[in-house]
Amino acid sequence: MNDINVPVYLVVIISGVLAVIGVGIGYVLRKNTAEKEILSAEFKAKEIIAEASKAAESLKKEKVLEAKEEAHQIRKEIDRETKDRRAEMQKLERRNLQKEEALDKKALNLENKEDKLAAKLKIVENKEADAEALYEKQIRELERISELTIEEAKNQLLSDIEKEVKHDAVLMMKDIEGKAKEEATKKAKDILAYAIQKCAADYVAETTVSLVNLPNDEMKGRIIGREGRNIRALETLTGVDLIIDDTPEAVILSSFDPIRREIARIALEKLIIDGRIHPARIEEMVEKSKKEIEQIIKTEGENATFEVGIHNLHPELIRLVGRLKYRTSYGQNVLKHAIEVAHLAGLMAAEIGADVKVAKRAGLLHDIGKAVDHDLEGTHIELGMQILKKYRESKAVIHAMSTHHGDFEPESIEAVLVTAADALSAARPGARRETLDTYIKRLESLEGIANSYEGVEKSFAIQAGREVRVVVIPEKINDDNMFLLAREISKKIEAELDYPGQIKVNVIRESRVTDFAK
Repeated sequence: MNDINVPVYLVVIISGVLAVIGVGIGYVLRKNTAEKEILSAEFKAKEIIAEASKAAESLKKEKVLEAKEEAHQIRKEIDRETKDRRAEMQKLERRNLQKEEALDKKALNLENKEDKLAAKLKIVENKEADAEALYEKQIRELERISELTIEEAKNQLLSDIEKEVKHDAVLMMKDIEGKAKEEATKKAKDILAYAIQKCAADYVAETTVSLVNLPNDEMKGRIIGREGRNIRALETLTGVDLIIDDTPEAVILSSFDPIRREIARIALEKLIIDGRIHPARIEEMVEKSKKEIEQIIKTEGENATFEVGIHNLHPELIRLVGRLKYRTSYGQNVLKHAIEVAHLAGLMAAEIGADVKVAKRAGLLHDIGKAVDHDLEGTHIELGMQILKKYRESKAVIHAMSTHHGDFEPESIEAVLVTAADALSAARPGARRETLDTYIKRLESLEGIANSYEGVEKSFAIQAGREVRVVVIPEKINDDNMFLLAREISKKIEAELDYPGQIKVNVIRESRVTDFAK
């Protein structure tokens, strides 16, 4: 069989036609199948919808029935509650009506009582008016009988009561003060006697001049030097006046500053021993003397603190304490006085249970301001307070030292003890020397204070100003007023005068009767 040659494009066309025919046939078949399925699904859906509608209608009817039943139950419950509340409201209304009736009855009773009280009040007012009239009548009758008005009688009664009370008060004050003084005096004497017995300090009385002995009178010329150059150099370097007079074998050094005077004395003694006296040598010896004095001051301060038993004192305070060795007050050596005050204050503090350390410390430092009062302005109290604050002393110590001259009111037992110890140390016989002018002025001041009171005839300051005797006019000052007068004079002396120790005020009232036999 011979092969038939078919063109390729023809084959492709035929294949395409066949493919299109196949696709068309498939499409027709699928479309028919899909239409059948859609019809079947619509039928099923209608059946499902019909069944769902039936079920929903049935459920709706059930729910409506249930809702109606529930509403019926609620209505029944509301009706029952309304009925109960209505019954309770009726009950409350009945109670309110009963209360209103009771209140009406009470109001009526109160009105009746008010009427009765008003009637009684009117009666009482009438009686009060009658009593007032009777009282006025009695007052006028009493004034007529006594020949005194109410105010005059009141003033007279108050005056009589005042006199009686004053008299009783004076007697009571005398009794209380007498007992207190008796006990206090005995106790104070015991404490002071014990303190003085335990403290026996020596006194060193000093003046403002020092005496340097010379081996011979020829030494005076060498001290003066050619044209006075040596004495001028010594006076210039030390600030001390050298008095070279007719006193045999002696030179007097004069200066208000004891430290300068001591430096000059030591320097002059060294020059006399050395024998070489000229300005250069004088300057060298003065410098050596200054260093020696500084060492002495330090040693004296340390010895004082050791003697009193005070520790942890600032080195500068120790140096200032040592400077007190060269300071005098009324001829009394201030360092010896400070040591004694510290001992006395400490002993008294121990006796009464106060702070011994504070008392001793304040006693030793109470005159510390005198170590610098030549160089700075201010009282030694003010300077002392500044110094102690600067070197961080305790407030208790500063306060205790600040009150010993009455500049501040004592607020602690230790302050009172330091003041007492200072007065005791200064008031001992021979402890201090006063100038005649100061002594006379104090006596005149005492007599002036006493004479300033009405009823005082004359007064006398005796016993070196330790007592003032006041003679009163007996017609003006009675026995009770004597007691008050003595107290007032004492208070005025305390307020206006500065004095060591205490001053006794002795008021004397003497009645004399004179007659003549004819």
